[in-house]
Amino acid sequence: MNLQRPAYEKVTIAHGGNTVTLRPSLRAATTLVERHGFPGLFRALDDLNLTIISEIILAGSTDRLDAAAFLFAQAGKPLFPFFCAVRQPLADLVSMFMPAPDPKAKASAGKAVSWAEAYAGLYGYATGWLGWTPQTAWNATPTEIDRAYAAHLDMLKAIHGSAEKEQPAHDPREEVTEGEARSGLAKLKANAMRGKP
Repeated sequence: MNLQRPAYEKVTIAHGGNTVTLRPSLRAATTLVERHGFPGLFRALDDLNLTIISEIILAGSTDRLDAAAFLFAQAGKPLFPFFCAVRQPLADLVSMFMPAPDPKAKASAGKAVSWAEAYAGLYGYATGWLGWTPQTAWNATPTEIDRAYAAHLDMLKAIHGSAEKEQPAHDPREEVTEGEARSGLAKLKANAMRGKP
């Protein structure tokens, strides 16, 4: 899926005169992915599973009363038009549970982590490093936390300097073989005889 994400991640669904606004908050992502996993969530959308679709709408809603009214309005009506209206926006929402790739980020060679560990890490960054309240952290999206944390690190590097820039290209303490040392000394001696530095 190649989703073009809006700057402010949200999904609005209108159907049958009712509208609901959903956000891929860290709370919704943590709850739904832990309960169903990404494959289960996408499969539920493909299978038109009303129970899980309703759960996604309730968990992602910015106003639970609007979400309840949106779902209640479908009672006694044919469900196929409802499924057609919600399926793609909900797939977009579930995709937003994964932080958007940062084009400036370097590829990580670290160990793979579960989504539960990743979300716990994002929560820790938000409340620990960034100083956000738990409520703010739970209501932010994974992408918002990821970008804010990256910007915070950039700020710290700008203030205190980067360890990457301070390291010399060649560490003079590296071990040198006896042959390399003799060759280097011979070059220095030859340059000195010619008057070169």
